[in-house]
Amino acid sequence: MEKIYKVALGKARCAVDLGDGSERGEYVEQDYILRKLGRPHRSISLMYCYYPFDEHFPERISEAVSGEGITYQWDYPYDDYFPYRGGLEGDTSGEPFNFMRDIRRHGQDVTLTITIDPAVTDEQLRAVGNDLRPFGRMFLRINHEATGNWFAFTKRASYQEIADFYCRAARIIKEQAPNVRTILCIGGIEDPDSDEIVKEEEFAQAVRETDIWSVDKYMSLHWGWPYDTAITGGSTHFRSSVKEVYELSKRSYERFRYLNGGIAKPMVMSELNSDGDVTGPYEQAEMVRLFADILKADKDDWLDGFTFYQFRDRGRLGLETEDPNNSNVGVEQPVMQVYRNIIHDDYFKPSLKRGDETALPVRLRWGGAEDSDGIEIPISIKAQPHFCELKFADNNNLMLEFNGMWFYKSPEAGFIDLMPAFYARPFSGECEIPLRIFAPPASGENDLSVPDGLLNYFCIIKKLPELRIEYGPVEPSKDKNGE
Repeated sequence: MEKIYKVALGKARCAVDLGDGSERGEYVEQDYILRKLGRPHRSISLMYCYYPFDEHFPERISEAVSGEGITYQWDYPYDDYFPYRGGLEGDTSGEPFNFMRDIRRHGQDVTLTITIDPAVTDEQLRAVGNDLRPFGRMFLRINHEATGNWFAFTKRASYQEIADFYCRAARIIKEQAPNVRTILCIGGIEDPDSDEIVKEEEFAQAVRETDIWSVDKYMSLHWGWPYDTAITGGSTHFRSSVKEVYELSKRSYERFRYLNGGIAKPMVMSELNSDGDVTGPYEQAEMVRLFADILKADKDDWLDGFTFYQFRDRGRLGLETEDPNNSNVGVEQPVMQVYRNIIHDDYFKPSLKRGDETALPVRLRWGGAEDSDGIEIPISIKAQPHFCELKFADNNNLMLEFNGMWFYKSPEAGFIDLMPAFYARPFSGECEIPLRIFAPPASGENDLSVPDGLLNYFCIIKKLPELRIEYGPVEPSKDKNGE
């Protein structure tokens, strides 16, 4: 490893994010997800609620209240998401902050989805903003699906009041945390015969004030889960065509832009999937694949990113279903391999661009999953290795990319085995493979005491890891004729 180059991590043509935990499933640690999928995401989406004036808050409402009389997921006094335990009344030692740290130390940004009681005070919103300051360039989705009627906040205020609250909350939180980008998630165009988004008059100002536009779209969904079973002729599920979902989402973006005076903003789909409860596992996978194919074939780069909902699900909306005997065990679904293929497609991968040659010591900057500076080291490979590994003498927190696969090195780890990068992509003959190294924050938080610490984290690399490559077993085989 003689030469070292600068390398820049940048935007994908269309980014891919992933939901991890909700009312339908528990949070899965990022080490597990990285090993299953082979690369980090732009962002990981977390689902939380904040109803500080309610009697049972901050308990999770489905655990605090008896299920008697509950016939629908959203029948509880407030939303059955994980409780946001920060704010004016709490601290940042528990959820969601422990998970946010896990996400960021693994080289990903955070999308915090939080349903909020519209009655909260400016002081409480300022406290939320202060909670989010150390977490870099994160996304904040406030009161998502705001034009629906299922969440508790929609039962406590009119749609105009909800829209006005969005603007107030976004403004106050961003005053305290300028690192946060706000996502407005509303219905968009839902009627193929209409040119207007749902509740357009009420939300027009929010469309103009938000940083990012969003719609949640399911190509099929069993919304009666878990209180009934989706059966032919039932009334608690639907199925749409992939093409219609795509076209309505794109038309929603065009309408948002019209309402914003023709000026474009980033557009995302904050929840996207097809429900295996409705389609079965094989057609679920096929519908997800078809959506990605339609997107890639579209010459208009209108979609900034989409979030697959979700990694592990107690129903059939996950890459894995949760083992009913053990919530820590996931059962991989056919859509998992389809999803792997999507996220490893160049269209959906972040860009990696080599820069000028450099030398140690080198200062790395982590701005986020779409804007970071690392180093690239060319590795000469003579043939298919038997051993390929790195030994580290430092306690840096690193993300490594090698032969298309990403690896995480925690501060405690002194050894990383790179051989898994060859399992899916074996080869023969000589070649050069770049080893890329980035340094997201080890604590998951930025150091706000340094210049530009609100948006960037910095790490000094003083020494490269020791590389070991062997092209045969340590001891040759003593067996003859394969016996």
